[in-house]
Amino acid sequence: MKEKDLSNLSHENEVNENLEAKENVIDSHEKESGEKESPDTQIENEKTAQEVEQGEVVAETTSKPPADNLEEQSVVDTAPVAEAKEENKQEESELQKEPDYSTMEKKELVDRLVLLLDNKSVKGIRDRVDAIKHNFYKKHNEEVTEAKKKFLEEEGKEEGFYFGKDDLELKMKELLQDFRERKTVQNRNIEQEKDENLKMKYQIIEDIKDLVNRKEAFDKTFHEFRILQKKWHETGMVPQQALKNLWDNYHHHVENFYDYIKINKELRDLDLKKNLAIKVRLCEEAESLLIEESVVKAFNTLQKYHEQWREIGPVPREQKEELWARFKEATTTINKKHQEFYEGLKSEQKVNLERKSVLCDKAEVIANAEIKSHKEWNETSKNILDLQKEWRTIGFAPKKDNNRIYQRFRAACDLYFDRKREFYLKLKDKLSENLITKTELCEVAEDLQDSTDWKTTTDKLIAIQKQWKTIGPVPRKVSEELWVRFRAACDKFFNNKSEHFNHVDSDHIENLKLKEELIKRISEFSLSEDDEGNMNAIRRFQKEWAQIGHVPFKKKDKIQDEYRRILNAIYDKMDLDTEDKEVQKFQSKIDNLLTMSHSEDKIIVERNKIAGKIKQLESDIGLWENNIGFFSASKTSGSIVQEIEEKIEKGKQTLQLLQEKLKVIDGLV
Repeated sequence: MKEKDLSNLSHENEVNENLEAKENVIDSHEKESGEKESPDTQIENEKTAQEVEQGEVVAETTSKPPADNLEEQSVVDTAPVAEAKEENKQEESELQKEPDYSTMEKKELVDRLVLLLDNKSVKGIRDRVDAIKHNFYKKHNEEVTEAKKKFLEEEGKEEGFYFGKDDLELKMKELLQDFRERKTVQNRNIEQEKDENLKMKYQIIEDIKDLVNRKEAFDKTFHEFRILQKKWHETGMVPQQALKNLWDNYHHHVENFYDYIKINKELRDLDLKKNLAIKVRLCEEAESLLIEESVVKAFNTLQKYHEQWREIGPVPREQKEELWARFKEATTTINKKHQEFYEGLKSEQKVNLERKSVLCDKAEVIANAEIKSHKEWNETSKNILDLQKEWRTIGFAPKKDNNRIYQRFRAACDLYFDRKREFYLKLKDKLSENLITKTELCEVAEDLQDSTDWKTTTDKLIAIQKQWKTIGPVPRKVSEELWVRFRAACDKFFNNKSEHFNHVDSDHIENLKLKEELIKRISEFSLSEDDEGNMNAIRRFQKEWAQIGHVPFKKKDKIQDEYRRILNAIYDKMDLDTEDKEVQKFQSKIDNLLTMSHSEDKIIVERNKIAGKIKQLESDIGLWENNIGFFSASKTSGSIVQEIEEKIEKGKQTLQLLQEKLKVIDGLV
């Protein structure tokens, strides 16, 4: 995003893990003694992104215990989980041998990533790639910040800053893209491997099925059975959708084999007793998870217990149902806590989505607003940066909405800063032109400042003053200096002119006496109950004041201030609306201007200033009324709409007062 730090915003695209894990069910039905048992295992396992990577599965509960003449199974094969654990341990061990990435320079980090990609499998370097990426961009961002700071010190503003091309960053992006592509290929290979594992396991089932038809010695047949079981458990993960049917077939044919060989009772009893002790211990460990503070940790640990339970095998028939019910009870409670935890997280994310939608509304209004001045750009930039700051304090939105709402907010911010950059590019050229023109006017004024041709020079200086006002702004760092230079030249001439005429115009002294007498009469004026009569009397005073003429230059300000004070005091005593008082006081101000030298020019300046305010205010009111349409669509923006409506009402009142003042000036014509 252009001029703001929204680097953290991109991380909101990551998926929230474990949001929709469901409680799974294994349902096994036991037949009467002497009949073959056929467990019916139902599996509902929705893996999250993190669980797929780690080979973890969701714990399950059963409505009935599994049959006791087969190895009781939980949900999925544990061999892939054990492999994933072993790989994680190896990865952690190797990672500890890695150097301290925080002390390495950007090029060293790039070279290190190249070395890892050339010599290591993507399966074992994910954490190291993340660490290299984090430290690289930390250093890169520090360089950008330092460059921007230096640019700000030299230029005095952030506009126009460009860090430039960074070959190391481009190389880092290429390497990270290569890592992601390799990872994609690896995941595709894993899916292919699962398909091959599925074929292998179905073949193992066929081989177990075939053992029933053997006429060999028991020892040899049972040895082959154990080999097939070991091969089964050593075979990796299979596609999730095939899991239930696969285990149903496996259980069924294992049961048939046990029935067929009628295994030695003493050996079987010993095996059942050993299995019983292990499963009792698993029940105790599962129950201890009920007091675990971390719901997620308890849930993940329970998955491991279910994997172990499935591999243990059958227990004595008379204790099987009671034992399984105990294990199932702990599992159900933990799964319920886990589900409630993520339901609460979903509710919080819905609230986050609503808050982010409001921020999008505000950002879009600002991004599409018509902004014409430097002051307005500064104000709106602060508003946009405040919205971005607030955005970073809000957590994730729901998974299906998170990326969409982020892209919407980013698009509004990008639009705003693109428009701002375009404005200042155009303004920069215009400021340079204005600087040249105003410098030329300064030179003209300085050539005229010592002139004694009062009439001609006055006309010329007034003309270039009017031209100065139409030129527009110049670069800020020279604006004040240039204005002081121009003003000094003009003031020098007009001060010389005033001093000259103070000595030669004796009428000014007489005018001063007349105005002092008029002020005395105004101060002695008593208000009557007739408001119209009072206003007529005041207007006569004002007309008489305007007709008296100029006074000595040194007395001008003092006599005018006294006149304005006395007249304003009368207005304050009258029972007039605030707007009427303001208009009358403005009338007094215009009367004062009429008594000054170059009064026509000053009144024109005053009129142009009021007309400019009216035009700007009309534009602002139109913009505010248009903005209400944006916010009305949002249910959460009521306070914003009310605030804009109050601004519109206040603006209309000010507009009406300005229009009345304009009428006062236009009435002089």
